[in-house]
Amino acid sequence: MMSKNKQFVEKITAMEDDFAQWYTDVVKQAELVDYGLVRGTMIMKPYGFAIWENVRDALDRKIKETGHSNVAFPLFIPESLLEKEKDHVEGFAPEVAWVTHGGDEELAERLAIRPTSEVLFCDYYSKNIHSYRDLPKLYNQWANVVRWEKTTRPFLRSSEFHWQEGHTAHATDEEAAKETDQMLNVYADLAENYLAIPVIKGRKTEMEKFAGAKYTITIECMMHDGKALQAGTSHHFGSGFAEAFDITYLDKDGKSQFVHQTSWGLSTRIMGALIMVHGDNRGLVVPPRIAPTQAMIVPIAQHKEGVLDKAYDLRDKLADIVRIDIDASDKMPGWKFNECEMKGYPVRIEIGPKDIEKNQVVLVRRDTNEKEFVSIDELEVRLPALLEEIQQNLFDKALAHRNEKTTVVKSMDELEKALKENPGFLKAMWCGDEACEEKIKEETQVTSRCIPFEQEKLADTCFCCGKKAKEMVYWARAY
Repeated sequence: MMSKNKQFVEKITAMEDDFAQWYTDVVKQAELVDYGLVRGTMIMKPYGFAIWENVRDALDRKIKETGHSNVAFPLFIPESLLEKEKDHVEGFAPEVAWVTHGGDEELAERLAIRPTSEVLFCDYYSKNIHSYRDLPKLYNQWANVVRWEKTTRPFLRSSEFHWQEGHTAHATDEEAAKETDQMLNVYADLAENYLAIPVIKGRKTEMEKFAGAKYTITIECMMHDGKALQAGTSHHFGSGFAEAFDITYLDKDGKSQFVHQTSWGLSTRIMGALIMVHGDNRGLVVPPRIAPTQAMIVPIAQHKEGVLDKAYDLRDKLADIVRIDIDASDKMPGWKFNECEMKGYPVRIEIGPKDIEKNQVVLVRRDTNEKEFVSIDELEVRLPALLEEIQQNLFDKALAHRNEKTTVVKSMDELEKALKENPGFLKAMWCGDEACEEKIKEETQVTSRCIPFEQEKLADTCFCCGKKAKEMVYWARAY
């Protein structure tokens, strides 16, 4: 039995040895995805999709609670429509996949497979918004998009991925700004309170903002290997798209005005964050609030009379309280334990003949591997409480790790030193000049992650050029 268990665990490369391979191993061995036939595509397997569904459903509730309606727009975008907003099309041009034929006939106009849907919504709004009474338009779409990426990795960067994209139109710039902020806060709440991932909220620099946006705000998080990940973004478009697409309305005074728009999105990329923030060398670790299976019952010596019956009774007793399942397969208990760990179930419940005699079970936490003996009579109270403890502990551990991986730097030499000794978030004062930003990126592969809303004055001068500092910025190498 030990050799089988050992072999099962050895399928994961240690993250300290090769983090990229560790990530790939976890994705595969936890049965989250398989590779599609086309380069850069992925098949989300039942367990991986079940986790995504829980993330999606939590976010969908929040989106609807804020007054938005779900819609579905087409997959294809005519080339002429995509080219209407110059900055936007230039930003996406390298990633667009094109349809040139319909059956055997060459199309008169190429069709883009949507990399994002701004222009489709703009075209719709231009035909359906006439008066201030038509505003605001608060729409959200759950969809898949295609971006022809050169380098791909499951969840993090794939040629096709699932996401939601909100597209709203408002009467004033102030209303659009309020919407932009609101939806970023929704993303932050999802990340922190459901996925147990602490985030930094801030504004993207001009160089890093969404193509065509007035400004972009973001949530940024820190992975276990010291790289950052952009987990969700919200964009204020101002009236730029409205002017390009002639989206106007008559205000209360009968004057024609351009609408002000927003767009915001969160994708399956958050699944990559989940893996890299909480995972360990035993596999995936899933926070209880989004775990499809919060507790897995593993019967011990299930061939003995009464053990399986008691396990099923236990499942039925707890089914209305937690998301629970039972592994009644004929595999050895050690194999089942390892699979529970690989898939990251928050709690494993062990029950065998001796436990039945004592009217107890053994609860094993995935986050700490600690064991706890609990009376069956107390399980309905203890198990939900334990899940909340695990949820909080995962967040606290991730926050402590982020703090540990955050360094204040006041010069390029200090930045280089931090990258070698403690790669992670680099907090530094910046002059606001794009030339400095370009230099930092070229010399160190470090990019600006965000200008945090919570500013600190760390120095008077820019860490790169020495000129007067304008603001504090988070920098990092990133996925």
